Amino acid sequence: MSAQPEEHSAPAAPPGPAAAAQLLAQLRADRRAGVWVPAFEQDWARALDDARHGYSLAPLYGVVDTWRARLAAAPAVDAFRAGGCDDSDGVDLDQVLGARP
Repeated sequence: MSAQPEEHSAPAAPPGPAAAAQLLAQLRADRRAGVWVPAFEQDWARALDDARHGYSLAPLYGVVDTWRARLAAAPAVDAFRAGGCDDSDGVDLDQVLGARP
């Protein structure tokens, strides 16, 4: 039996100093800006508070990564909704996770 090294992908590089500002500019340019910008700002404020108390930038990186993923997924979600697919069998996220603060 030969030992094979496990393949590990390198961890993603942390976002640059201007990543949040660039992301916010993209959110403001999106048609969903009225909903997404306040939600991003709320997430960012909460992560900033967590970062201050925990002396870690990880919460801020998490917000940037999450919102980048949302922006990246938006065209696929739009295509799904425009395709007339029946999504009536879906489950409300609040039913699964419970009410969020």
